[in-house]
Amino acid sequence: MLELTDNLYNQKTAKDEPKFKLWRSAGLLLTYKCNAACEFCYYNCSPQQNGLMTVDTAISVWQSLKKIAGEAAKIHITGGEPFLYWERLLEILTEAKKQNLGTVDMIETNGFWATDDNTIRQRLKILDELGMHRLKISCDPFHQEYVDIEPVRRLAKLAVEMLGAERVLVRWQKYLENSVEMKNVSAEQRDKNYISALKDYPCRFTGKAGGRLAELVATEPLENIAGKNCKSGFLDAKGVHIDPYGNVFSGTCSGIIIANVNETPLESIWKEFHPAKSELIETLFNAGPAGLLKKAVEKGYKPLSLYAGKCHLCTSIRQFFFDNDIDTLTVGPAECYNQQK
Repeated sequence: MLELTDNLYNQKTAKDEPKFKLWRSAGLLLTYKCNAACEFCYYNCSPQQNGLMTVDTAISVWQSLKKIAGEAAKIHITGGEPFLYWERLLEILTEAKKQNLGTVDMIETNGFWATDDNTIRQRLKILDELGMHRLKISCDPFHQEYVDIEPVRRLAKLAVEMLGAERVLVRWQKYLENSVEMKNVSAEQRDKNYISALKDYPCRFTGKAGGRLAELVATEPLENIAGKNCKSGFLDAKGVHIDPYGNVFSGTCSGIIIANVNETPLESIWKEFHPAKSELIETLFNAGPAGLLKKAVEKGYKPLSLYAGKCHLCTSIRQFFFDNDIDTLTVGPAECYNQQK
């Protein structure tokens, strides 16, 4: 297990200044491909996206996280939709068990595949035997625009029976019990349902969520966002997400590449992290997204009249940067900006 003093940024800060925290969790984005294309997706996942994490990448991250955080390390597997690649999911879990890496804390799914009891029971039994601690089931108006509610309910019911309620997390239980009709409604009603869901469970406006959805609820002028930096967002992030290509995102800040685990081990990435190594990250760290405005406007960016917060502003500017090949080492990959490789 590493110490805070092993990190480059921490070594250069005064004793009384906030330190860069140890990463204790890592989300493995098995793929960007998903049967859904939810309006609030942090990663722009959809049926048209691609990418599939290798077993080697997944295991190397798992091993590295244990070096960083010791027994406190927690791995969860997400996407995209991991169950689209059931065999690869099993290969990763089988290898992790073989190497005694411990349990996978959580596996996420939207439940689209849970169409019959036998399939559900067989898969949950296998996952349980391979060390899955919790099953997380996505259930909300955004997912139900693409996924029928009945398979989701069937999966949740059988999962609780087989694993116990404490090992099943439905996000969100409210919508499992009282689903919102999304498939046969007008565009106006769909937007009203979006806004209502966001009031109940606010999301971070990154990825696809930083597009039309953010504009639906945008109320803040630029002057309200200026001066809000992202220092605590980077320093206090308790974990990272790793995409299928090995790109590392701090917390849920998708589309801001801080390094790649296929080039540098995750423990070395943590040790070497310093915002000054990237102009874009250093600007976000010290001045927030508003600090990117001058450069963006000079290149042709046209600010919106209102934003849904600083993450919306950040996503909007980074989308412009991506479209115009600006800061390409940090702004990527293509999938996070609604492009396919």
